[in-house]
Amino acid sequence: MTQTTTRVPQEERTRLMRARLLDAAVELLVEKGFAGTTTTLVSERAGVSRGAQLHHFPTKNDLVVAAVEHVMTGRDEALRVAVREHRGAKVRGVLEMLADHFTSPGFKAALELWTAARTDPDLLAAVAPLERRLGREAHRLTVELLGVDEARKGMREMIQATLDLCRGLGLADTLSDDAKRRRRILDQWAKVLEKEIA
Repeated sequence: MTQTTTRVPQEERTRLMRARLLDAAVELLVEKGFAGTTTTLVSERAGVSRGAQLHHFPTKNDLVVAAVEHVMTGRDEALRVAVREHRGAKVRGVLEMLADHFTSPGFKAALELWTAARTDPDLLAAVAPLERRLGREAHRLTVELLGVDEARKGMREMIQATLDLCRGLGLADTLSDDAKRRRRILDQWAKVLEKEIA
């Protein structure tokens, strides 16, 4: 009896290799920070040759920016699914989804990039447009999840305050497990927001 082996097309192998590299970069950013993440460590963790890694991502900045974009785009997709599945969800449920988004490993990896970009003009040039795009998308999805009319006076600012609050809670979560305090804050903010959007 002959065994047939299915050959994975080159395009699919490349896609899988890139995904392994990007996932490894995010893991290392979360574990070791920007300074401790090296392209060598990423290629080792991903099980990819250094040459292959350099072919796809010639510099560390290219790799880490692509990694954060990869994981945060995935988180945005999760929010888009939430919009479809939870349209009309209670305000507190929406806040919980946003808090999960901003306490995810992807957000922690993004924080590493933001901090490093503050003093690295080349990295800032790559990170700033990505952050603006992801920020606009998070804003749009939050408006949709809450079902608010952004044309109402003050509503755009309320949505931005909500996102800034959740982002700040994500930042607080980087130093210690802040879940208890986060729940209390989200409970209170839900009451404020419910009155504002009623």
